[in-house]
Amino acid sequence: MFGDLTIAFIGSGNMGEAMIQGLLKQRMVQPQQIIAVDPRPERLEELAATYGVRSTTDNLEGATKADILVLSVKPQVLDRVLPEVRGGARTCSLVVSIVAGAPIKMIADGLANACVVRVMPNTPARIGQGISVWTATDEVPEAQREQARMLLRAFGEEIFVQDEDYLDMATALSGTGPAYVFLFMEAMVDAGVHLGFSRHIAEKLVLQTMRGSVEYAAQAGHHLAMLRNEVTSPGGTSAEALYQLEKGGLRTVISRAIWAAYQRSVGLGGGRKVSRLAGRDPDNNHDQDGR
Repeated sequence: MFGDLTIAFIGSGNMGEAMIQGLLKQRMVQPQQIIAVDPRPERLEELAATYGVRSTTDNLEGATKADILVLSVKPQVLDRVLPEVRGGARTCSLVVSIVAGAPIKMIADGLANACVVRVMPNTPARIGQGISVWTATDEVPEAQREQARMLLRAFGEEIFVQDEDYLDMATALSGTGPAYVFLFMEAMVDAGVHLGFSRHIAEKLVLQTMRGSVEYAAQAGHHLAMLRNEVTSPGGTSAEALYQLEKGGLRTVISRAIWAAYQRSVGLGGGRKVSRLAGRDPDNNHDQDGR
């Protein structure tokens, strides 16, 4: 699939490393085919020692040597990075951007290269359990789309969408989603400690409960409400607990949080507050056009 192509990662933080690790673990490329680019020499030394990849602190050098360029920098530094890599990126056969909130047009115009794939991955990619939502410009040939698809499958599952607006939605739902799950797990552990468990036992109970529940839901294939009803006996402990969660507005709070994350994602890209594909603001009975 990748032959002897060189893949350069502009920005080699957690997600960049997850992609590098996945590619090597799946034996899709050899270490010498990967160039890690990062401003921190100590970070590059760490990656070179761990994976045997090439490295440089020079963004332009990395882009110039790349056949496939992966942009994995923070959104806040993108305006500075794009001009630095433009000279090398314009000849790359494919540009893959995982920069949150950065629209394809911004990347394509900034690099003078229309062959751009935009991706929203998430942090479980670090253990090969990620989910990535992606889209591509019309200029990306089918062969390069397949390369992007295989690259993303190296660290989890992938979903292609035709309309870029879905990327901001994915940012709020699956990209930011692990943070919501971790907070919920933390609250459960704290409650367990309050009940009298040691933190170690509470964490073990919560981790396995979450793991088992997710796997059960994935294998059962039923609506989540049906699965919830299976463990909710009339007048029982689950019914009492769920009553308190609903009374406290858990669904509304989660909806508001995801909506806020979505608006922030759109804002990072300099876009409108609300996408034309989005649903309704949970705090507003009007639709996105204000009607």
